[in-house]
Amino acid sequence: MPKLNLHRPDHTSSLSSDLDSSLRNEALQPHFEPPTTKLTKSPYLTEKNVQRRWATLDNDDAQQHLLDEHTQQHMLTYAKNIEHFIGTVKMPVGMAGPLRVNGLFAKQDFLVPLATTEAALVASYNRGSQLLTAAGGASAMLLNEGVTRTPAFAFFDLSQAGQFVAWVVTQYATFKSIAEQTTSHGKLTDISVSIEGNHVYLVFEFLTGDASGQNMVTIATNAVLEYILQHTPVEPEHAFLDGNLSGDKKANAQTLRSVRGKKVTAEAHIPAALIEKYLHTTPEKMMQFAQITTVGGALSGTIGINAHYANALAALYIACGQDAACVAESAVGMTRLEVDKNGDLYASVTLPNLMVGTVGGGTGLPSQKACLDLMGLHGNGKSQALAEVAAALCLAGELSIVGAFCAGHFSRAHHKLARK
Repeated sequence: MPKLNLHRPDHTSSLSSDLDSSLRNEALQPHFEPPTTKLTKSPYLTEKNVQRRWATLDNDDAQQHLLDEHTQQHMLTYAKNIEHFIGTVKMPVGMAGPLRVNGLFAKQDFLVPLATTEAALVASYNRGSQLLTAAGGASAMLLNEGVTRTPAFAFFDLSQAGQFVAWVVTQYATFKSIAEQTTSHGKLTDISVSIEGNHVYLVFEFLTGDASGQNMVTIATNAVLEYILQHTPVEPEHAFLDGNLSGDKKANAQTLRSVRGKKVTAEAHIPAALIEKYLHTTPEKMMQFAQITTVGGALSGTIGINAHYANALAALYIACGQDAACVAESAVGMTRLEVDKNGDLYASVTLPNLMVGTVGGGTGLPSQKACLDLMGLHGNGKSQALAEVAAALCLAGELSIVGAFCAGHFSRAHHKLARK
């Protein structure tokens, strides 16, 4: 394939310059003088520790913004969520909706809070939500649940690995009992084994109730790991709590056919007249866009096919106290846009990796709880509904952004809203 070679800065060219070599070498040398500033030794959140940190930082203007009066009044509520606390960051929060969700668990019209600094984002999700609602809403179905942790063991040879596996498969009931003693909500539902040469990976899958469950499964699996290391008939050369097979906080392909977190699919049949009214384009044009961008995604090596799940999930996760780093895995999924037999648009999304919870983590912090409360989705028994809302929100965003590209409005919307 021919390539157009455009001039671009190449900082490595300076490596060939003798003139710069002494300066470069000096800049890259380790420096061992003591640091000029230090944090408190204690990472814990106490009023005295916060005062000491700001005394070290010595920046009144920054302190005024990060440690305002409201933050000072509520700062002890953050004690289980942060170390070396100095204050809070204020994020603008907008509302998108109404978004009608016809789900197994979410069964109403939602106004969805989204925290972002990206202009045009909330407007786009708002438009997509209104389109779906006008079409009768998004049908959403929670398909599966499960959170994994994957301890890994290295042995001298395959024979030892085989001996270890032969013992492990007799211990499942014991592992389950040990794991579930560490949590009142988590349930160990499955254990599978993967062997690669003299390496053995154990895949522990848990149900985590209404919590996202990352910490829960880590603590439970670590208890099992300690038991294994004490009782295994074949001592591994080394072992680790997670061997990176879980896909934790990384985009990965394995969950496209399985689950990590909550797997949800959402769909809608949208009349062509509504596509014209809200998006100013046609179902045929949107299907053509989906086809050409699916090929483009394959050419780029994209895992899954979607336009921008990450936008919806990052904004929702930040607003609602979810672990924002999980967007790396949660934003993997499949979008389909097709013209149905009536000439209308069929649109669907499937997200196998939604890491969401309505208890624990950051969900109980003041602002984040308020955002969940606005949707009626804080507390026990609400996490499945939140997952269905998240999928419907992603569907709204896919429709809106594809419509903008098809109508030639994408750049114009950003120019209008971001540069006003």
